[in-house]
Amino acid sequence: MNSRRTFLKKIGVVTAASALAPLKAAELLESMTPLSVNKPIVLSTWDFGLQANKEAWKILSQNGKALDAVEQGVILVENDPAERSVGYGGRPDRDGKVTLDACIMDHQYNIGSVAALEHIKNPISVARAVMERTPHVMLVGHGALEFALTQGFKKENLLTPESEKEWKEWLKDSKYKPIVNIENHDTIGMIALDAHGNLSGACTTSGMAYKMHGRVGDSPIIGAGLFVDNEVGAATATGHGEEVIRTVGTHLVVELMRQGHTPQNACSEAVERIVNIAKSRGKSLKEIQVGFIALNKKGEYGAYCIQDGFSFAVHDQKGNRLEKPEFSLK
Repeated sequence: MNSRRTFLKKIGVVTAASALAPLKAAELLESMTPLSVNKPIVLSTWDFGLQANKEAWKILSQNGKALDAVEQGVILVENDPAERSVGYGGRPDRDGKVTLDACIMDHQYNIGSVAALEHIKNPISVARAVMERTPHVMLVGHGALEFALTQGFKKENLLTPESEKEWKEWLKDSKYKPIVNIENHDTIGMIALDAHGNLSGACTTSGMAYKMHGRVGDSPIIGAGLFVDNEVGAATATGHGEEVIRTVGTHLVVELMRQGHTPQNACSEAVERIVNIAKSRGKSLKEIQVGFIALNKKGEYGAYCIQDGFSFAVHDQKGNRLEKPEFSLK
């Protein structure tokens, strides 16, 4: 009986409002309707995201924090020498040095980042230490290394024999033409919504293969490679970092979601903006790949990229799965 009275009261309020403004009435009805949230949920970029998600899910499924989940999820990939685009085993720059970039962001706008970091296998954990143990948000180069060592991180040689062999082969011609979807994405980005309704994200990379020493892409830059707004949603990027930085890509995706776009539409709009800018600059789209994945507070997600070849992994109550997004260049 009480539920019937409540329903009739809602209808009465909405009917009165609709006489003044139909759109407002629809919004009012939606606000009074309980929404189910798909949580916990974690998304990550590329095929290796499946294993990273599995690791993150161990924490999320036990009511753990999204921040802990995304850190542990990407660490799995950082530690794998077989993955040639992240962490240990990553392809070096043209000088034969493996330099790593990473950033992390929680639901309270706490951020940490490292760039051009050498000799440390897990830059994502160094980024978290920057966030939690310093008054700064980004440390780079030798300063980042010095800080990591003071925090107990171990100095290691990150150039594996396989990567060294590839680099020496590249030196014969020294042509900087990164292969799309192989040598020019070099990132795992992960975003998660935990059982408490809080969002966090992490992004870590060895950067473009055979880049100039000191080059930094989008991955360690908050608002470019990663952005989290706990009122709205989260997004992370992969691909040609220079193009993502040019549009402050993940911040754009989140702001589009704030304006009412679905995660899918927000990713699409952001990619198309990059496409249009690239065309205006005379860039060949066949040489560029950028992909975004996004997640909102309802647990809805989406992804979009410039060209075919990008994949992303999703883990929620339905299980862990790999998905292929729509793309712009047909």
